[in-house]
Amino acid sequence: MIELGKYAGTVLAAYGVSILLLIGIVWQTLAANARARRELEKHEKHG
Repeated sequence: MIELGKYAGTVLAAYGVSILLLIGIVWQTLAANARARRELEKHEKHG
């Protein structure tokens, strides 16, 4: 690992937060896609 010196905690925390936010965005996108797919199937059956 690269030497981060006295800023190691701050840099690693920033990476951690960024990764968590990206995971959250992907999860939200997948959930919205599944929800829209269910709604579309519901409308097609009753259509």
